[in-house]
Amino acid sequence: MLQKKARPGFMKFIKTSAKTLIVVEAILFAVSYAGWHRLNTNREFRYYVKENYPSVLEAYYQLGETLGGDKSIRVYDENIWQQEQQAEK
Repeated sequence: MLQKKARPGFMKFIKTSAKTLIVVEAILFAVSYAGWHRLNTNREFRYYVKENYPSVLEAYYQLGETLGGDKSIRVYDENIWQQEQQAEK
């Protein structure tokens, strides 16, 4: 009886696609981690994000409040930014 075998080109396509997908996922994870790390450690960058992408900063704060349970970063940032605005006037 004849057995059906997958075409070699098809299996090569599947393997290449899987490798490409893994590499793309690794790159996207590295980029998202770098963005999170910068948000987490740089108040000036958080201010930039607040001015240009407020929904991203709100999501960052909400995630931190959900996982950490406190609003200290949000309150600290707002206090510093208010003081800086008052000093400029």
